[in-house]
Amino acid sequence: MKIIIIGAGEIGYDLASVLSKEKHDVIILDRDKESLSKASETLDVLCKEGNATSANDLNKAGVSEADIVISVTSVDEVNMIASMISKKLGAKMVIARVRNDEFSHRDSPLKATDLGIDVMINPELSAAQEIAQLLKRSAASDVINLADDLMQLVGIRLDRNAPLIGKSLIEYASENEDITFRVVAIARRGRTLMPRGPMKLQTFDQVFILAKTEDIPAIIATTGKSETDLNRIMIAGGSGIGTTIARILCGDEKKDWSVKLIEPNYERAEELAIELKNAMILNGNPTDPDLLASEGITDMDAFIAVTDDEESNIISCLMAKHLDVKKTVALVSKPDFIPLSQTIGLDAVVNKKVAASNEIHRYVRSGNVISVTELRGIKAEVIELLVSEKSKVADKQIQKIKLPDGCIVGGVLCDGSVEIATGKTVIQAENRVMVFCLPEAIDKVTKLFSNA
Repeated sequence: MKIIIIGAGEIGYDLASVLSKEKHDVIILDRDKESLSKASETLDVLCKEGNATSANDLNKAGVSEADIVISVTSVDEVNMIASMISKKLGAKMVIARVRNDEFSHRDSPLKATDLGIDVMINPELSAAQEIAQLLKRSAASDVINLADDLMQLVGIRLDRNAPLIGKSLIEYASENEDITFRVVAIARRGRTLMPRGPMKLQTFDQVFILAKTEDIPAIIATTGKSETDLNRIMIAGGSGIGTTIARILCGDEKKDWSVKLIEPNYERAEELAIELKNAMILNGNPTDPDLLASEGITDMDAFIAVTDDEESNIISCLMAKHLDVKKTVALVSKPDFIPLSQTIGLDAVVNKKVAASNEIHRYVRSGNVISVTELRGIKAEVIELLVSEKSKVADKQIQKIKLPDGCIVGGVLCDGSVEIATGKTVIQAENRVMVFCLPEAIDKVTKLFSNA
């Protein structure tokens, strides 16, 4: 595909890196020479200097011949104008990052299509929703909903005293025959392992387990952890993701959350105090130990650090963990920090670049791909695929399908009911199948499940 990315910032660069590795023809357009120089030197992409709101510059970049235009600059208005011009010039699909949620409301006078936008993404909202999900699964470091929320994939870090340490996956399954589940990936000391029966689990392994949503609490119990009801939440940082988390929690009708939000900017703190009636808004430095102590961090169930300074996010979460806060979540963008974060004691990290990449990948792959989700900290992705009638896998048992190396079929959704996959599971046309893949196997898997 010919893909034009407008904006060479963090999200644009990350997308260009992923898409170029998948052999797409990627062009980046930006006004910033330094950002373009970095992309040109480190990625297999074509970089063009230009103004995202100039029809002339967009035309020179080739939007009229583009299969997909992705506008992800840091300014919503620029993304919207670039989208309108790109669509008018003939771009087949336009994806834009728009953080202002006014345009997603039903009663908005302007819809996304009026702006030439086929798909509107909001990485901050996606990351905030992910954090809210992590607060509801207190023992998990990762939570991914699949198959219309009938299945969940949870990531769980095995502590020193975990009962699974030293046991093989065969032993793990045989000792828990009353629960249907599948271990689909293991992260171990920076490596990604595709599980095999004799493989033994080790201390600090990050184990990714797929099960029916209703069975997840029992799965968590098998790892020696327990679900804790988290109610008192402290959020460090009141812009973007922090504000959205507070909105989600304060608007939750099923649970009465107690939320404290710390925002260093006085005027912003005042705005939030007016908007978020059910949250306590504090003006101060969210990394100040004295402020955190005086505001009762030791009484908190969870501490969420989502400031723009990711080093501060990590340090403040470590401090909260040292003070026995049950769950800590940090916003981290540097890839090197993600595997490091859990080895030093953090419970979970989120990355808005990954959230954007997951949303966009679904449309880049298109066809029979329903969703694509990258697993943080390991080199694997979860792909939800619709089985085509002409697919080579239709009406076959999984054990009789020659799957590419580096992939595992985890579950199947058929007529509204889900099944954890075994070798004897028969895949039928129109089934939705959850497949776990290493990057090099993704293209082969999607072709296998699509038309023959």
